[in-house]
Amino acid sequence: MANLIQFEPTDIVNDVQKVVTSTWSDNTNNLQVAFTSSTQAVFGSATSSGAHYIEVYHLATTQSVQYAVAYGHKNGSGSLDFTNDIGAYGNSPSKNIYNQYRQLVFGNEASTFSFNGYRPDDIYVININRARYKHNLKPATLDFKLTGTGGSLELTDDSITQTGSSTITNAGRQFNIVSGSSGVMLGSNLTQVTDSGSYGLFYPDAGFIILNPAALDHTITSLAPTTTANNDSLNHQKLYNHLKTGASFIVDSEEKVSSQFYFARAKNNQFNYTTNPSFVDRVGNVNIDSFIDNPTTYITTVGLYNDNNDLVAVAKLSQPVTKDFTKEALIRVKLDY
Repeated sequence: MANLIQFEPTDIVNDVQKVVTSTWSDNTNNLQVAFTSSTQAVFGSATSSGAHYIEVYHLATTQSVQYAVAYGHKNGSGSLDFTNDIGAYGNSPSKNIYNQYRQLVFGNEASTFSFNGYRPDDIYVININRARYKHNLKPATLDFKLTGTGGSLELTDDSITQTGSSTITNAGRQFNIVSGSSGVMLGSNLTQVTDSGSYGLFYPDAGFIILNPAALDHTITSLAPTTTANNDSLNHQKLYNHLKTGASFIVDSEEKVSSQFYFARAKNNQFNYTTNPSFVDRVGNVNIDSFIDNPTTYITTVGLYNDNNDLVAVAKLSQPVTKDFTKEALIRVKLDY
């Protein structure tokens, strides 16, 4: 049985670090291309997934979904009704999308989105694929561009401009989408479009962006949604097209990595003899005479045991550490989880 030494409280240190990586596949920082799948982005049927959202890929070979775009309307306008029966009018993909996201944010289907006091009937949505990020998206790294008829908009969140003042919702933190870059708002007025409110809202903990069509329409007129009832208006395709033309979408992923450090100490009078059976002969005599008074061992492994003396973790050293009565060793073992 190995000689086990119990750790002192001061030998164990906890640490938490935030690790930031690119959100997009293949470690792409700026997603400048956008592709769709001909089998997913199928329109003309109110019950198809393509009528609800369009999945966007980073390769024409449609490997990994990067994000999805959608359009929501409080009354169901801008998309086909599921049925044409009386009493079912307005029950459509756009109404499903609007109800889904207000349920996520407010926890009910009665509240409406407010863009600095302006409450439109419809929204655009960009939803980052959950497989693309770790714990959350990192505020102040969001930069994306919309380009179309009338001009372009370079949008970010206001997490730097409004440091420490995010709104907490059912979907986590909420920041405003503003004109600017890297979390800094351009100008000082949040309502950058008169009588139409702010551009949108960013939810980094839930991984989605809600955009205000009325505000966007002041700069990019081709983004104005068609809100005819029971009509396959393909408004979410408009958003996709303007993101594709903008050819610039940056947002990083953030992960909290918890680490526990164990400082394993081998004092000068400890661990100088080995339990390797080759150390002694059949009757217990030390095979090498010089090891009787001046033994030398080599530390190659540190084992961590629980209170029941069960081995629960093993740390391997990059190279053996020589140990005898004249040497002490301090080995730091790191566990990430």
